[in-house]
Amino acid sequence: MSELPSKKVDESWKEQVEKEKAGADPVDPVAGPAAEPRAPAPPPASGSSGRAGEPAEGEGLPEARFDLFVSGLAIDALIAMGDVPHPVTKKSAANLPHARYLIDLLGILEEKTRGNLSVDEDRLLKDTLYQLRMRYLAKTGG
Repeated sequence: MSELPSKKVDESWKEQVEKEKAGADPVDPVAGPAAEPRAPAPPPASGSSGRAGEPAEGEGLPEARFDLFVSGLAIDALIAMGDVPHPVTKKSAANLPHARYLIDLLGILEEKTRGNLSVDEDRLLKDTLYQLRMRYLAKTGG
């Protein structure tokens, strides 16, 4: 029988999580994290985008982080409940089925990540879900 190659596990992310935990600021689940000072990004090299008039890949996008992901879904739910005006139309309009869907998505995320989140991430997710569920119940009277 041939031997299977040994599994190579990248554990460098653990060090990053520990660094983030050490410097974590309290996070408001609905408003999102406090702004962190960051060094400005270096200017893109000329011709870095593939097409004229289009931004370079990743340009202008925030860092991919769990707290921003949760906050983004929460803001979308608030928009769907009519509590926050839509960023494009500047109008508030309730779409409660969509709000319920987004809240349920966060619930699935909580269920599927149980035991795999940092204390701060777990608290953020639980607090966000609680606040959104209470707002939803207030809107629906249920």
